[in-house]
Amino acid sequence: MSSFFGPEQGHYALALACILALTQCVLPLWGAWRGRRFLLDLAPLLAFAQFLALAYSFFSLIVCAVQDDFSVQNVAANSALSKPLLYKITGVWGNHEGSVLLWALILALCGGAVALLGRGLPLVLKARVLAILGGVSTGFQLFCLLTSNPFARVWPAPADGQGMNPLLQDPGLAFHPPVLYTGYVGFAVPFAFAVAALIEGRVDAAWGRWVRPWAVAAWCFLTCGIAMGSWWSYYVLGWGGYWFWDPVENASLIPWLTGTALVHSAIVVEKRDALRIWTVLLAIASFSFSLSGTFLVRSGILNSVHAFANDPARGVFILGLLALVIGGSLLLFAWRAPSLTAGGIFAPISREGGLVLNNILLCALCAVVVTGTMYPPFMQILTGRTLSVGKPFFDATTIPLALPLMGAMALGTLLPWKRGHLRPLLRRLRVAGAIALLTLIVGSFLLNGILPALCAAAALWVIMASVTDLAARLGLRDGLTVIRQRLSRLPRAIWGSVIAHIGMGVTVLGITGMSQAHHAVVEIGIGQTLHQGALDWCLVSVRKETGPNYKALVADLTVSRHGRVIATLHPSRRDFASQHQVTTDVAIRTNLLRDLYAALGESHGNGVDARYVLRLHNNPLAPWIWLGGVIMAFGGAVSLTDRRHRFGAPKKARGGRDPVPMAQESRS
Repeated sequence: MSSFFGPEQGHYALALACILALTQCVLPLWGAWRGRRFLLDLAPLLAFAQFLALAYSFFSLIVCAVQDDFSVQNVAANSALSKPLLYKITGVWGNHEGSVLLWALILALCGGAVALLGRGLPLVLKARVLAILGGVSTGFQLFCLLTSNPFARVWPAPADGQGMNPLLQDPGLAFHPPVLYTGYVGFAVPFAFAVAALIEGRVDAAWGRWVRPWAVAAWCFLTCGIAMGSWWSYYVLGWGGYWFWDPVENASLIPWLTGTALVHSAIVVEKRDALRIWTVLLAIASFSFSLSGTFLVRSGILNSVHAFANDPARGVFILGLLALVIGGSLLLFAWRAPSLTAGGIFAPISREGGLVLNNILLCALCAVVVTGTMYPPFMQILTGRTLSVGKPFFDATTIPLALPLMGAMALGTLLPWKRGHLRPLLRRLRVAGAIALLTLIVGSFLLNGILPALCAAAALWVIMASVTDLAARLGLRDGLTVIRQRLSRLPRAIWGSVIAHIGMGVTVLGITGMSQAHHAVVEIGIGQTLHQGALDWCLVSVRKETGPNYKALVADLTVSRHGRVIATLHPSRRDFASQHQVTTDVAIRTNLLRDLYAALGESHGNGVDARYVLRLHNNPLAPWIWLGGVIMAFGGAVSLTDRRHRFGAPKKARGGRDPVPMAQESRS
């Protein structure tokens, strides 16, 4: 197989893909300008060809890793003979060079998806979208070839590799980066639609219908990627938390916030032909923030456990790419946006008004996170002073914005389009309001602090409002016959919206529960017991084990309540000799309402006098954090199955023409 998928073949395929991407960028744009249909027809073929070339290149890198070809520098630096096969494969994207190649592959996959699923799009618009995607792909593939070549050779080839970072040797690595990158890169499609619309000078309800499913798909993947990354941090790093407000964690949250605003804003464009300019700007901003996150991870400008590289040449290249893509799109927006009409008019108390408020609060949250993330490095560059912005700042600034956002979520979905009234709306929400108020009163007594009680009340307010909305649409008061009829007619987009909002409420309940967690860091000997509330943690024994490429010290813990054992946990501490690194393997026992969490730390002494450091947590509702993320993403996926939200426009009638003559479009 190596003769067909070697490093040279992979490198040549990468270079070929770069040429195809550049051709995909230039020829369709030229064809749209000059009115050459055969050049427009080339765009989908070039997109498919580029994807196949990159798929071949990426598979060649996987073959090099699986076959332990240590003459490839990337393999020698990130793999070893003793590394398990799964991590040899997943390790391909667990480093800078491989992750950039994966990014380029996913971007090419997005182009291929537009070419395949966008068959109903107007020919010129589709060609321009694919051309813009080809231009962005060209930049990333040049980045691969010029500064981050994954197929670079090393001579003489070492007999064994340096091995992979032990923290990355986890099944979560097989899924988290690809899913997260798909979310990042997926926003390139709405970005391309926005730039194509600006070139054409036309944004309408049909454009909103075309953009919305791509934005929802990217949002679903990014939601899953963030949730998986949070879960990975929770069970791999052994610190007992799920979100550290790390700069690179924030870099994924920022496009999620603007992407959420984009999804809701596109609804207004589609339904009411309003917020056109704002939606175009959100599409540009979401992908721009995705690119900015890439720059932060790979430039070394931020200190983070997630950062891949600290190479000035790479940072300068990405900075130039950012200037070209973001700066060029914003200049085009500044030039063309004034020519776009404002669209439909609506009253402040309406569904459009609720979605606008939703957008304002989401973008305010985004601004706060951007400020807290970027202010310290900029101040260090300007003044040389080191500043620290952490959890206290973000909690104090984001929660006051998140609470009214959740209040608006409940109201907005129940308001009618164009004009509404608050009194009948509040009457419909009286049960949800009563439950939220009761939760606030009870929670203020049972929970530590008024803020967790407010968050729990807001979460239940959103959940119950979503249930109320669904009940009203199904006509639960009108009998089974009406319910059956409406069940078959209710659009899946409505189901998706309700499910996603419930998922948000579940996540907030999980975060609230985690704020009430009990934890302790203790040093105890074998046979000793720690009393934590109603639970007794007993260190029964400590033993040694040998893994594929590590040696481990494993503790046996029993957790009892009132003398009855309810769980047995086996946290361990692994020593990877080849990397000279020690990692923590956490033990978690969950019943979906609570996590019992244990991590083994350092040991002191020998024999019967040995003492071991243990981190012990009792985390109520912790699984709901990630369960809510899954529910949100599932809701988005359900809405994508709605027949009204296909990836292209409806097929034109037999003998019909494009909505706009090609010659007119090409010169607009």
